[in-house]
Amino acid sequence: MDFSTDTAANDPTFHAPDIEADGAGLFERPILVERPARQLIPFVFSSPHSGRIYPQAFVASSNLDPVTLRRSEDCFVEEIFSGVTDLGAPLLQARFPRAFLDANREPYELDPTMFAEPLPPHVNTRSLRVAGGLGTIARVVSDSAEIYREPLAYAEVEQRIRHLYMPFHDALRDLLEETLNAFGCAVLIDCHSMPSVGGPADDDNGADRPGIVLGDRYGTSCAGALTAQAETALSRLGYSVARNNPYAGGFNTEHYGRPVRGLHALQIEINRTLYMDEARLEPAAGFVQVRDDMTAFVADMATRDWSGLGGGVRSAAF
Repeated sequence: MDFSTDTAANDPTFHAPDIEADGAGLFERPILVERPARQLIPFVFSSPHSGRIYPQAFVASSNLDPVTLRRSEDCFVEEIFSGVTDLGAPLLQARFPRAFLDANREPYELDPTMFAEPLPPHVNTRSLRVAGGLGTIARVVSDSAEIYREPLAYAEVEQRIRHLYMPFHDALRDLLEETLNAFGCAVLIDCHSMPSVGGPADDDNGADRPGIVLGDRYGTSCAGALTAQAETALSRLGYSVARNNPYAGGFNTEHYGRPVRGLHALQIEINRTLYMDEARLEPAAGFVQVRDDMTAFVADMATRDWSGLGGGVRSAAF
């Protein structure tokens, strides 16, 4: 889906489809990796939550109408960061939706109350994300509406993890290892969008959110210079920028951010009201500006000398 023209992004009659259904095809091709002709910068971009291919059986099994089911999507984020390949960086995107499987979680963060049988001992049933209903297989969408009508079979969920989650993270590891080997360091920018106002389950319930939130796990997932330069570049573009509040970075930021090894991870959350109609889940008048600004932000980061980000231990070994 391409919203690269001003006409599509600003036309009030434009309607993005509610659901794209492709069950078997999704499992055969769960991700999309867009590579530059030549990688020029030590950055890798990922969009784990913007997928919008919904298997028909999943939609049929849900309590929710298609629009509500899509509330957890980071809509159009892969389009917003589509310019990174022209700047010399790869972009990985999930084609599957977050409501079906969340690639920004541990592989087995599962809620036992969702299943018809006991779960295997390797499953993490006690994480805070599971408690909030937002594990690897979510119980609720982001507005706390329950997704499923019936208990799930673990075997079916195992298939989702094997055929969707694992290929995403295999590709992400490969991109980071290639980048680390080529440049001596690698920087993951994990790309997301956020509701404009905190929801009932959020610590900032009812509060208006800034334009951008940068998450570096409170300074542990990347060099401070990276976060500082990102904040400066985005502020110069006119955005209000916060750090780690309300989002400090999810599993991907925490897991792949290992500065001592030259691996850095920074999460970016964009306020949805800046570029889309949150009720209708459609691009709004600001879409083109935000897309162009994110390209300018990456271009600014690309001009910096990041050679000092290399770690003392050169093994990726995630």
